[in-house]
This record gives sequence, C-alpha cells and structure tokens, in this order.
Amino acid sequence: MDFDHFECVSTSDELNEDEIPYHHHRHQHQHRQNSYQNLQNSSSKAHYVNVVPSKINHTPSVYELLECPVCTNSMYPPIHQCHNGHTLCSTCKTLVNNRCPTCRQELGDIRCLALEKVAESLELPCKYSSLGCHGIFPYYSKLKHEALCNFRPYSCPYAGSECSVVGEIKYLVAHLRDDHKVDMHSGCTFNHRYVKSNPREVDNATWMLTVFNCFGQYFCLHFEAFQLSMAPVYMAFVRFMGDENDARNYSYSLEVGGNGRKLVWEGTPRSIRDGHRKVRDSHDGLIIQRSMALFFSGGDRKELKLRVTGRIWKEPLNPDGDTCIPNLCS
Repeated sequence: MDFDHFECVSTSDELNEDEIPYHHHRHQHQHRQNSYQNLQNSSSKAHYVNVVPSKINHTPSVYELLECPVCTNSMYPPIHQCHNGHTLCSTCKTLVNNRCPTCRQELGDIRCLALEKVAESLELPCKYSSLGCHGIFPYYSKLKHEALCNFRPYSCPYAGSECSVVGEIKYLVAHLRDDHKVDMHSGCTFNHRYVKSNPREVDNATWMLTVFNCFGQYFCLHFEAFQLSMAPVYMAFVRFMGDENDARNYSYSLEVGGNGRKLVWEGTPRSIRDGHRKVRDSHDGLIIQRSMALFFSGGDRKELKLRVTGRIWKEPLNPDGDTCIPNLCS
C-alpha cells in the first residue's frame, strides 16, 4: 500500500476473533461430474435434482461418453472424433497436434454428430446443487446458467492483487482477515482518516480496504487513488458481500470535507459479484479531485489528510406500499 498512515477512529468496535467463523472448505470449480444413476428411467429425475454424484459408475454411461479424455470436462459442439471413434473436445484438439490421445491416430476434421445430437436430449442439475441450486437444465444451456447462478461461489473482493480464492461469504471474511490482513470492524457508522505524505504520486496501487459487520452482513469499504482522464483522483465506495438482490436492501452515505466545505455521496452498495475494477471504472462512488482533496487537507497542501465518514442503513419495505423507509443504524 502507498498510504503512509491509515487510522480508523470510527465509533464501530473491532471484531473479535470469534465473530468471524473459520471455514476451511473452499468451494472451487470442480470437473463436471462423469455419470448419474438411473439414466434409463426418465421418471427418476427428481431423485438426483439435489445430488451430483462424486464418483463414476463402473457401468459406462452417456455422461462418460460426453467427457473429454484430455481435460475431463463435458464436451460441447463441435465434438471431434478420430477414425476409430474416439472423441475429444474442440479445445483439446488444438493441444494434441492433431493426434488422437487414445489411439494416436490422426484426427482429421471428423465431427461426432450422433453424440452432439444425444447431448441435446439430456437435462442435468446445476453443478452448484450442493450449494442450494435445485434447477435442471438442458445440456447445452447448463454452462450459461452456471456462469450466472446465484449459488455460485463468490470471488475474493481484495483489490490489491489478483486473488483467485473463491468461497462462501464467511470463508472469504476469514480469508481477508487472515491472508490479506484486512481491518475488521463492527457497526454501521465509520470515521476514517487517510494520510499520504506525497499526494502527487498517484497510481492504481494506492488503495485501502476495510470490512464492516453490520445488520448481520459484511460490507467492504474501498478507498483508493487512480488516474481519471490523466488527472489523479481519490475514490471511496462500498460493496456488499452478498448477492445483488440482497444489496438493494441497503444504502450508504459517504462524506469528506474540510475548511468549511464538504462533499456527500449516497447510494446503494454494489455486490461483490461486480468486480472491484468494474465498480471503480463506472465511477459509482464518492470521487474527489486531487485539488479538492488537498483543499480539504488544509495547511500547505503538501500532505494529504482526508477524513471520510459514513454510515450504512437498511431499507425495509413499507408494508403499505413498495417504497422503502430508511432505518438508520443507531
């Protein structure tokens, strides 16, 4: 981090160790499952809606036939085959130097149209069924659903590196605390002071992240500096550690000021489903031009001293209508 000093003087309390549960189970992308039982009985779908088998049946099934022998992923058109009938996916075909990985014969450009047609008739459960998704999807639309499934694991919201960790929210909170050493606080109000000795040095590596536990949910407060149209700016915004629909139940405000002036931002936190860079580049937050930030800092304007205050509140639905009534956290 490039900040010389970061100080939290909020009214919120720091989270105790036992307030953040440790979850050692990490939900990583797994290979597509290789087989399912009772395929011959079309009326047995309901018996495997919620369970994705973890082991391959000893009896070969059509699902095994649709598994690429190289990457073990499910194959999608175009499905290629050699002269002896061995199949593989189009991605792996470019990696095996046009040689069948099973019999080492030349592949050519033969497509297995019969297998592609069989795949069209299949329906499969979402691979996140163990996480709560109960949907059944046609074979060729399953991937599209899984890319947007509400039950898919969340990506780490840490902005300082390209962290590849994924998992449930409680696991990610413990990961942020233990692996990224992120400050943890409880409460719905905050009062942060950011200090930087040389504010003229602005780049994308200048950032801070704090996690708040509020209303039984977790929120990420981001503060960073970056170039906007060749002009250095500072930006603060809040992201919700959960799904987009749940994020709409909350609002937040940010305020920065000094010398009798202030800037105020109010909005809805974005879900961490939206990447950090996507939120930042959409300018969905409190943006402070460097000249204004130095004005707020006072003194000789050679040192950045910004105090950012804010609060988070829940917006319950009005029982008499569809409008929301602010419910400020005390």
